[in-house]
Amino acid sequence: MREKITLECTACKNKNYTATRNKKTKQEKLELKKFCRFCHTHTLHKEIK
Repeated sequence: MREKITLECTACKNKNYTATRNKKTKQEKLELKKFCRFCHTHTLHKEIK
């Protein structure tokens, strides 16, 4: 079962991306380094509820 998640920039706290993850195989929160269009840099994006 996959669930939709929202990724938030850790620097400026804007919600930039949506993704899906498998709840059964990945228990921890997702963290990806992606481009933030508000900061104009690559920053760490963390999963929020």
